[in-house]
Amino acid sequence: MNTHFTLKTLALASCLVASAAAFAQSASQDDYFHTGAGARYLRRADSDLVVQTLRGNITVLMGSGGNITVLSGEEGKFQVDAGIGKSQDKLQAALHKIGAAPVKYVVNTHWHWDHTDGNAGMHAAGATVVAHKNTFKHLTEITHVNAWNWTFDPVPADARPTLLIDQGKTFSFAGTRIDVENFGEGHTDGDLWVYFKEADILALGDTFWNGIYPYIDNEDGGSIDGAIKWAGKAVERTTDHTIVVPGHGAVGTRAQLIEFRDMLVTVRNNVAALKQQGKSIEEILAAKPTAAFDAKWGNFVFNGDQFTRMVYAGL
Repeated sequence: MNTHFTLKTLALASCLVASAAAFAQSASQDDYFHTGAGARYLRRADSDLVVQTLRGNITVLMGSGGNITVLSGEEGKFQVDAGIGKSQDKLQAALHKIGAAPVKYVVNTHWHWDHTDGNAGMHAAGATVVAHKNTFKHLTEITHVNAWNWTFDPVPADARPTLLIDQGKTFSFAGTRIDVENFGEGHTDGDLWVYFKEADILALGDTFWNGIYPYIDNEDGGSIDGAIKWAGKAVERTTDHTIVVPGHGAVGTRAQLIEFRDMLVTVRNNVAALKQQGKSIEEILAAKPTAAFDAKWGNFVFNGDQFTRMVYAGL
């Protein structure tokens, strides 16, 4: 096993492929990695990365965990998210094809493994890893998450961010202004988005999943209301010209971002109304508060029932 696949890595893989209940049934780390849902997810990293050129010397790489956005210039590369360790060789090959200059900065949009597991390799290659202070906290502490009945280990020292951000920081890199910003709790308590001003491209990490139900990390500062707040902020920042890069899903538009926000609001309102009536989670599930969206949004990682549970837990 790759030494970068810590217990935290393996546990968070389940968030992307299975319900919390299925994860809790895993007998051991070994069973989980080799036969469980985590193994099915990690096999996706065996496929070739998908490379999509945008504009302004910015490229998106898909297939190494969450989507990776890269600005390339003569002075080097500015990268959003680090991917997973298993596909780092393919990632490095793809980065070299984009340009020979090395990666200078990598921004972790949040702490989950599919966005941070490649940190150690990026550090080793000379990059500075940038993250919110709460992302650093989660990566460097032992955390027990009751929903999954799992204890997360700290990541190794060489996989930890070294440049920490609170509310935001502006970079001037490769001839463009880059705004890295936090708006409080959202998908987690340490989300960052990255806006490339000249190209008008906004990389949102997991505060935006395009056309699919998102994961909301309720136990680490996330909530449905926080997710709605971040989606609203992104709608305010963008125009019809803006290219929007989600954490998962196809590169999108402002119209798709609005559709995502509206879905979150409707499901939140449906679940909240039922919860306020005193209904149990099982009664709420039976009422199908996501029914209008399941055919489109429930076909990737989470179905309507799983997303309903996340929304309910955050209200």
